[in-house]
Amino acid sequence: MSTVYDCTTPESREQGLAAAANIVRAGGLCVLPTDTVYGIGADAFDANAVRALLAAKGRGPDMPVPVLVGSWSTVDGLVMSVPQQARALIEAFWPGGLSLVLPQAPSLNWDLGNTRGTVNLRMPLHPVALDLLREVGPMAVSSANRTGQPPASNVTEARDQLGDSVQVYLDGGPSGEPVASTIVDLTQGAPRVLREGAVSLAELSEVLGVDLESGR
Repeated sequence: MSTVYDCTTPESREQGLAAAANIVRAGGLCVLPTDTVYGIGADAFDANAVRALLAAKGRGPDMPVPVLVGSWSTVDGLVMSVPQQARALIEAFWPGGLSLVLPQAPSLNWDLGNTRGTVNLRMPLHPVALDLLREVGPMAVSSANRTGQPPASNVTEARDQLGDSVQVYLDGGPSGEPVASTIVDLTQGAPRVLREGAVSLAELSEVLGVDLESGR
C-alpha cells in the first residue's frame, strides 16, 4: 500500500520527508513535487531501485533516468569535469528548469540505463524536492507517469497512473503549467539543446554568448 503525505502543512511535511527518505534508502520508490512536473524517484546508486522505477513507468533502459541533485557542489562528484559553460549555466539557472548532460565520472557505481557514459543532471527549484535530495543524496528521477501518458502535474494524477508501485507520495500541491525542463548536451564541446522547455533558447544564448538552436 502507498501513503500520501500533504507537504503543504509543516507536521505532515516532516512526516512525509522522513517516510520518503526511509523508503529511498531501503530501495523503494517515492513520488515528489518539482518545479516542472511531479517526479518518480529512487536512489541513483541502487540499480534494483532504478530498474523498479523504469518498470513502474513501463519503459526500458534505452531511455536512461535523469539525476536530481540538492546542491551545486554535488555535481563535481558525479562528472568527469565541469566545463566553464556548465558552470555558467548552473550559476544562471540552478535551481530551476535546466538539465545538463555531461560525461559521468567513470568511478561511479550506478546503472541509470543506456547512458553511453553520460548523465543528465538537474537541481530543481522546489523546497520539498530540495529537502529530500539534501537528506538522501542524488536521486534518479523521471516524470511521474506511465510511458505514453501525460506527465503528472499533481499527486492525484501521479497516483492514478503509478498506484502501489510507489510506496510514498509527497503532495506539494499543483505544479502549475506542466512544462518540462530544457536539456542541454555539453558532452561534445559545443552545447546542443536537446529539448527546449522551461528555459528558453534566448536565455541560454545570452548566458553562453552564442546563438543556440533546438536540436542542434
